[in-house]
Amino acid sequence: MSYATEKLTEEKVFKDPVHRYIHVKDRLIWDLIGTKEFQRLRRIKQLGTTFLTFHGAEHSRFNHSLGVYEIVRRIVDDVFKGRPEWNDDDRLLTLCAALLHDLGHGPFSHSFEKVFGLDHENFTKKIILSNTEVNNVLRRVSDDFPKKVEEIIAKTSKNKLVISLISSQIDADRMDYLQRDAYFTGVSYGHFDMERILRVMRPREDQVVIKQSGMHAVEDYIMSRYQMYWQVYFHPVTRSAEVILTKILHRAKALYEESYQFKQAPAHFYSLFKGEITVDDYIHLDESIVLYYFQMWQWEEDEILSDLAQRFLDRHLFKYVEFDPAKEYKKLSELSILFLKAGIDPEYYLVVDSSSDLPYDFYRPGEEEERLPIHLLSKNGEVRELSRESSIVDAISGKRRTDHKLYYPANLLHDEGPHKEIKKQIRKLLDLE
Repeated sequence: MSYATEKLTEEKVFKDPVHRYIHVKDRLIWDLIGTKEFQRLRRIKQLGTTFLTFHGAEHSRFNHSLGVYEIVRRIVDDVFKGRPEWNDDDRLLTLCAALLHDLGHGPFSHSFEKVFGLDHENFTKKIILSNTEVNNVLRRVSDDFPKKVEEIIAKTSKNKLVISLISSQIDADRMDYLQRDAYFTGVSYGHFDMERILRVMRPREDQVVIKQSGMHAVEDYIMSRYQMYWQVYFHPVTRSAEVILTKILHRAKALYEESYQFKQAPAHFYSLFKGEITVDDYIHLDESIVLYYFQMWQWEEDEILSDLAQRFLDRHLFKYVEFDPAKEYKKLSELSILFLKAGIDPEYYLVVDSSSDLPYDFYRPGEEEERLPIHLLSKNGEVRELSRESSIVDAISGKRRTDHKLYYPANLLHDEGPHKEIKKQIRKLLDLE
């Protein structure tokens, strides 16, 4: 028996609050779960700073990755198996790509990436292809198997059908995180009839299509996604925590570049500050490491770093007002000058943050990002793009929604202490009086 077809002597089962059970019967999948690179995902939250808004949102990338694997397993083992358009030889490749798709996420994910110019997809690729435990396990299938898995995740493979299962506008990734994030945040928005969607999925040469009879379940899924983005992912309190997190990292990097003498040397950050981070450095970074430094930085001599670290840890977040950068750029300039006069550094304490989402779109030639549309399969075998059949989806298709807010530290703008008149001017400009 080859390693690729080897089964466990007894099926392993993970109890899961979203899918009830996650089943593992392939030796390869079980071995991948046991690697240190995959176990590291237990120490990275799925929703970054959202736990400061929704206290239940403590779930990890590990939970989510297992969930995506389980959805894909159900599709290829229960829905696609035996269908002429599906090649069962792709089964293991699909399961591995589903399991490992988020392997390269760093602590606090997107906030961390922005500060240090990183790309989690690039690190996913490096972890799969470098000398890692994950790579060693995958190579037991064949020398080129790690590359095949990486190409599915990176969307560079010629196997478009498998890619669409992992990454499209209706994929296993989104179906898991919408339900999982809704469950752990306690909101009702992210729920939809996933079982129905799975039952009406059909394989085609270049992508998964949905039977026409499942259109209403897909409409529900798209609206769930829309609501989750604006009610959970872009929640202004969560964004405030992200702003402070980002500014902590910016400040620490700036101090390092100024040869500031930290009380607690940020050894884990040196390669990041230098822009020379290796795969090994990256694998050893997780949120427990970052939070340890935040704890230490509360006691630094630098007042900005100390204050920002305390704010994040004790949840003393910035307040916000609605803001339109295109129309109010003069106000921002005035506020920056007044902040400086009041002894408050606007670089760290006056921040415009923007959120933007496109809930559904079809392919538009010439755009940078090709969005693979959702196609419906009629009884006569004709395939039609979803928004042509659904008036609900058509109403939101191609319509990008953008929101801007201006964040500031309300406690520093009180009348007490020096600069009373200047702070009064600031409050007036922010419409706080």
